[in-house]
Amino acid sequence: MNKVMLIGNVGKEPQVRYLDTGICVAQISLATTEKGYTLQNGTQVPDRTEWHSVIFWRKQAEVVEKYVHKGDKLYVEGKIQSRDWADKQGVSHKVYEIMADNLELLSPKTQTPSQPVGASAPTAAPAAKPAEVTPKTPAAVTPSQNQDEYPF
Repeated sequence: MNKVMLIGNVGKEPQVRYLDTGICVAQISLATTEKGYTLQNGTQVPDRTEWHSVIFWRKQAEVVEKYVHKGDKLYVEGKIQSRDWADKQGVSHKVYEIMADNLELLSPKTQTPSQPVGASAPTAAPAAKPAEVTPKTPAAVTPSQNQDEYPF
């Protein structure tokens, strides 16, 4: 089984592209941190942060484009996928990415889309269930089939 579940913070603004076919693709950098601890002998083990490249397709990518920003906390489910390529000098590269299947926005909403930038945010309401987006991917076009058009 190839399943990944991550809770982390977005490290920079999402990169969003539209393929020639009109399909939306978004990529984010997601930081997850394991808290440090102290061993019985007193040795301090520091926090460890991992950075994950997460790819969203179609409707999820459009949601990312609209609602996800640097610093937001997200819950992402997906699978690990690797890609190989050679640069102009012929050097081989391999990257591991998370292909997202599910997305939940965990950061509280601070500003409504119609609110002008710089306007004060509404007072916080009790936390509601985070937005969940799980689009159905047609079997005819999967992310792995689009690697020739992969924009990142």
